[in-house]
Amino acid sequence: MAYFKTRAAIGDGDGKFSIEEIEVAEPKADEVLVEMKAAGLCHTDWSSLSWKRPLVLGHEGAGVVKAVGASIRHVAPGDSVLLNWAIPCYGCFQCLRGNHSLCEVSRPATAFERTAGQAHLEGILHRGQPVDRSFNLGTLSGLALVRGAAVTPIDRNIPMSSACIVGCGVMTGYGSVVNTARVQPGTSVVVLGVGGVGLNAVQGARIAGASQIIAVARKAHRLETAKQFGATHTIQVQPHDEELLQAAAEARALTGGRGADYCFESTGNPKLGAAPLAFVRNGGMAVQMSGIEQRISFDMQLFEWDKVYINPLYGKCTPGIDFPRIFDLYRQGKLLLDDLVTRTYPLDSLGQAFDDMLQGKNCKGVVVF
Repeated sequence: MAYFKTRAAIGDGDGKFSIEEIEVAEPKADEVLVEMKAAGLCHTDWSSLSWKRPLVLGHEGAGVVKAVGASIRHVAPGDSVLLNWAIPCYGCFQCLRGNHSLCEVSRPATAFERTAGQAHLEGILHRGQPVDRSFNLGTLSGLALVRGAAVTPIDRNIPMSSACIVGCGVMTGYGSVVNTARVQPGTSVVVLGVGGVGLNAVQGARIAGASQIIAVARKAHRLETAKQFGATHTIQVQPHDEELLQAAAEARALTGGRGADYCFESTGNPKLGAAPLAFVRNGGMAVQMSGIEQRISFDMQLFEWDKVYINPLYGKCTPGIDFPRIFDLYRQGKLLLDDLVTRTYPLDSLGQAFDDMLQGKNCKGVVVF
């Protein structure tokens, strides 16, 4: 088997990373070898540093196909592609019901574990030993070896630095609004936290025709950015308002005293896991987008009455349907991508990129190759 050498960001499993050389195998029958051009960063990449085993980091990415396995028909060498981490098998219980993001073979919801669906571990060597890839992708590498179902062809005229962020942050925020909540025209929406995911929930609400889009955040500059993406109102959280109850009262005042039709949480703060329920009216929907997995406790009165609380995965992504729609909206100027990318970095500046992300300096930071 032939191997290609490239440089990649390797997490050690104990909170640290280094940029090192790895060896990437030529693709097997159902695999695609992608020369990475851009990889978006999010807080999950930072969390993956502590997943207790070495990993090739990164789960947002776009690039150009370098080689394909014998059974691959939907892409060819030279094609521009976007990677997705919820990789469907198309044959399990969930995939047969159209729930591709819940595939029981690749099990994306437990991507921090070694899973049965992980693509050929022997395909990537680090210091001569097989190494896992974050979310079965490992996009913070010059080359990525992935299953065919992980790549979707895209227009080569779309900047790679803009395309790559669709693979997680954009899809999660936009999809949670459009696919999961199915926000209706003329309704009211609250978005808690307006980072990379939250801003795309704001965009999704605007595209869906919501008449009132209320952005809630602690930092004033974040709220100003949210206006650029479609927020009609903003609420700045006060330092003492730890559970956002004061902010929720302000939102109720803006929505006729009853609360919003929908509220989307994207803060990632376990203390705010129940917060969206305080913002929605009776019969409204609270959506937790940020992947909070810690045990939390909250007052069951927040559920009164007839409220729905849902925790969607990846905006219910179906790559072959959702990605073309998103890029079509981008070409029409309805969904902003270029404006989301605050700064790009070379791979050797990954540490600075993480620091800027953790300090809240970027909407999205992107590593370019």
